[in-house]
Amino acid sequence: MEQRLKAVDVIAVCRADGTIQPLRLRLEDGEQGYVRGDVVEILRTSEIPYVGIEAKIYQCRVRIEDRICYLELRYAIRSHTWCLQRRTF
Repeated sequence: MEQRLKAVDVIAVCRADGTIQPLRLRLEDGEQGYVRGDVVEILRTSEIPYVGIEAKIYQCRVRIEDRICYLELRYAIRSHTWCLQRRTF
């Protein structure tokens, strides 16, 4: 398992009830430039308030190229930024 906190680009849908669902993300890869992934399934969501920063954590199954990966994305509510918190290949 690889532990990182890395900014990522995310396309998400904001539903009428206020929930946010990530659909697609783009990771920077040192070798190929950028790698795109589609969120196949959201396994778990949680909200974590820490040190005054409100964030939502999404544990997702993502398809990157022909592989299925398990990623943990963090969405910072106030700054509207997405970070890759953890990934397992």
